[in-house]
Order: sequence, then C-alpha cells, then structure tokens
Amino acid sequence: MQKRWTVRSYQPKQEALLQSSLRIHPLLCRLLVQRGMHTYDESRLFFRPTLADLHDPWLMKDMDKAVSRIEQAFFRREKILVFGDYDVDGTTAVATVYDFLHSFYDNIEFYIPHRYKEGYGISKQGIEYARDNEFTLIIALDCGIKAIDQIKWAADNGIDFIICDHHLPDAILPPAVAILNPKQYDCPYPYKELSGCGIGYKLISAFAQKKGLPDETVHRYLDLVATSIAADIVPMTGENRVMAFHGLKKVNSAPLPGIQALIELSGLKEELTISNLVFVIAPRVNAAGRMDDARKAVNLFVETDKDKAMEIAKVLHADNFDRKEIDGNITKEAVELLQNDLTLQDKKSTVLYKPDWHKGVVGIVASRLIDKYYYRPTVILTLSNDKVAGSARSVTGFNVYEAIHQCKDLLENYGGHFYAAGMTLKPENVEAFQQKFEQVVAKTINPDLLVPEIVIDTEIQLKDITPAFFNILRQFEPLGPENLRPVFLVRNVVDSGYSRLVKDEHIKFSVKQGRSHNSLTGIGFYMSEKFHIVSSKQPFDMAFTIDENEWNGKMNLQLKVIDIRAHN
Repeated sequence: MQKRWTVRSYQPKQEALLQSSLRIHPLLCRLLVQRGMHTYDESRLFFRPTLADLHDPWLMKDMDKAVSRIEQAFFRREKILVFGDYDVDGTTAVATVYDFLHSFYDNIEFYIPHRYKEGYGISKQGIEYARDNEFTLIIALDCGIKAIDQIKWAADNGIDFIICDHHLPDAILPPAVAILNPKQYDCPYPYKELSGCGIGYKLISAFAQKKGLPDETVHRYLDLVATSIAADIVPMTGENRVMAFHGLKKVNSAPLPGIQALIELSGLKEELTISNLVFVIAPRVNAAGRMDDARKAVNLFVETDKDKAMEIAKVLHADNFDRKEIDGNITKEAVELLQNDLTLQDKKSTVLYKPDWHKGVVGIVASRLIDKYYYRPTVILTLSNDKVAGSARSVTGFNVYEAIHQCKDLLENYGGHFYAAGMTLKPENVEAFQQKFEQVVAKTINPDLLVPEIVIDTEIQLKDITPAFFNILRQFEPLGPENLRPVFLVRNVVDSGYSRLVKDEHIKFSVKQGRSHNSLTGIGFYMSEKFHIVSSKQPFDMAFTIDENEWNGKMNLQLKVIDIRAHN
C-alpha cells in the first residue's frame, strides 16, 4: 500500500531555549516542543509525573452533589446500582467505583447491559431491573450523558441518577441529581480529556477525601485506570499521562489479581507498556462483551482470590481466542468479496453486508480492511434481531459520523463520533445505503485522505541514534494520542550488504549512511514487496521508530521500519 510522508513543522527558537536549560540532544528538545513542553519545569513534569500533579476532584462541577447523594444513600441504607458500558472503559470504571464503595457498604450491586439484548448505554431493561429490585440510586459510568428520556423515566419511578461520563454533552442534559463530565460548558475542571474510568476515579477520590481515608484506598485502582486510558485512546496528556504512568508502575509491581491473571495467560514476560495494555490486555477484556457477557470482566477485576481470578481470566482468554478466529474468517470473506468484484474496488468507500457475520466483531473487521487492504471509509453490516446492524470506521481526517448522518433517511438508528460510528437499518434498505454512503464519501472526501499518511516527527542522522539518546527517548512513555511514539526519517542510506528477506514477508535491514563504516539493523514487517529498493544498492530513505532487540542475552538498538522509498 502506497503511503504519503508528512514531516512535522518545528520551532527552532523554542527548541534552542529548551535545549539551553535541559542540555540534552537538540532533536529530543524538538520532540518535547512538538508535544507542548517549552520550559524546564514543563519538561520535568513530563518526565517525572507525580500523583501530586493531579487536580483537586472537588473542582469538577456537581462533585459535591454526587458525594452528598452517595452519603445520603449510605445513611438511609438505600440500594445502589453501579451501571456501566460493556467495553474496557466501562467495565474498568464499574469495577473501580463498585469495589471501592462495596469495601465499606454492602447494599450495592453492579449492572452491565448486554451488547446484543440491550445495546449501548442506559437501557430501559436496566432501569426496569433497578425498579423491580428496589434500587433508588444508579451511578452511571462511561454513559448516560445523552440518555434524557431514560433518566426521566427512572426519576418518575423513584430512581435517582449520578452520571459520570466523558462523552460530549448536548445542549439539553438529563435530569440527574449530579452530572460529572468536565466537557460541560460550565464545568471549571481544568482537564477535559479524562476517560470514563478516570471520572469514576475522581468520584472515589473526592469521597475518600471527605471520609479522611488514606490515599492508598484510591491509588490501588490505578492499574484499572491506566487500562481504560490505553484502551479508550484518550489523549496521553495532563492527568491521563500522570495516571497512566503510575498505573503502569502498579501493573508491573502489584497488579490486581485479575490483571495479573491476564498477563500470565498472555505469556508476557517483559515490563508492560501502554502498547501491551492496548493490544494484549484490552482485547481479552473486550472479548467478554463481544462474545457473551461483559459482567465477567467486572467479576475478574473485583476478584481478590488469585485462583478464582485465574479461572475467570481463562474464560476471557478463550473468548478472545474465539473472537480472533471469527474476525479473521470474516476479514478473509470480506477481502474475497472485494477482490472478486471489480466495481467495488474502484469506489471511494467500502460497505459490505452478510447476514451471518458476527455482530461483535464487525468494527474490528472494518478497521482491519482499512489498515491492510483498502484504505477508505468502511462499513461492515450484519443481521441482528431482524435488523441490519453495522459499524463504520474512518481514515485519518474524514468525519465518518457526518457521512452516516447524511444517510439518516435510510437508517433506524445511528450514533458515534468522527472516526467510528454504529447504525441499524431495515434489510430492504441495505443496497440503497451502500449507494448513498458511496455518493456522500465520493463527493466530500479529499482524495489525499485515501492515501495513508505517515506523520514524521523529525529527520535524524544514523550517528545520532545512540544508547544515551534512546535512554531519554524511552522516557517519553507512556505513549498515546498527542504523545505518540516518535517517528524518524533518515535520508540517503544504503544497504551495508547484510539486508535480507525473512520468511519471504519481512525485511531484515542492515544500513549505513555517508562514509561511516558503522551500520544499524532494523526490521520491516510485511515489506517484502519493497525489497528491490534495498537490493538495488542505490540510496533510499527510511521512516521508522527506535526500539530495543534482545539477542543472545544482549540488548541492541533496532529500527522498526514503517516505510522506505528510493532517495531522490
């Protein structure tokens, strides 16, 4: 797949000022300035985040109301229901708040809606469960900010709501007794990008302060908060970075039994990073809701017995194995549909439908098609309860939710955001939806957006890639949106004579630059179609990240190559 390279701009004056105070490699200062660090103090907080840097939870609008309502429920011995979404952010949030409150109040349960029977968010079925079982307070996590009708119906049935949500509110808010959401226009809370679990963490932090509890009663949940931050792809800035930093420390030193069980089953031996949480831990947690019932994930997180936690983790591990097999098979079928129909290949979008595809993985399949096969806005549809349901995923820079919105006359229901959306429609409208979605995308998308972009932080010389440089670079962890792993560009390198193909799919690089006799090694996965550029003995350019590779018990720097092209 052809890619376009974009080198980020830089600010020489700002970089020079920062370099004069930090006295580290100028390119490291460039990376810091790109990430918003302009002073010594800002850089110190970036490299050495402390929990003291977290904001006072009482700054959040309605925090006093939320804590007071929980205290009132305790005093009156009311039944409390902790309600949350079925994904990683929702289940970690529910586990955090439920486990904390349950540690000193026993008249409390948790509820996770079933993905297929109830769908996302506050369900009427969930409220009916609360009414029928005499719950009078629901604490909603990672959902609820748009559930106006449901929460009004709950209030009419004697049930109060506390909403802890991080999604963008509408102008009209639900009639809850308290709404914790820093994205409210009049909320003075300084940091706006918390995960749903992060807001739940703020709620228990405020409650712990009110009760004079030691900090550890709250800090013990930081591994769950870090998992939510990683999985929900919120910005790795500000408080998120502080909590992820310390959450990772806890994951690697004293994780909750459920997290520890997932680590052991995954076979991970090295120190875990945010990337491990995203690609190893989070899929196993998400698999519970995708394949069956997400309550299992909460049960795993709150289990204190290591053996019992391992038994639950084994079920999630098996769910994830089934999920991988199913989404792999569906991806293969989708690719065959595209490859066998020339009319589909020339379109600006992909919309595919098969009634027997598994609803729980259609979003994953859409992402796989974009990443590996056809880089364009993609919708995967299947049949569910006599309705066609689907997930949409987008390419960088294109608002797929807006494109779906323009097809609303053909839809029963839809929702989402810039890069991902979901929808339901009648089976007889599938063909019309395919046509209209393609028309909308073809009319509105910039053709450049149909070519995947590699954003390069800065150009570098091979001689600058040293252990000392890498030792500071690794301290940019934890990585995530707005603090992505730095991507470098090196120009005019040549094969040192030892580059080769591995398993006919990957390139093992050995390159040098200029008159230097020293070479650096690298690996480029699934890049065999570009090996002719390397073997031509002509100069070429490389886009890559820097990593470590262990060989014979020794750690060496290695380039993880993203793309190459002939040097002009």
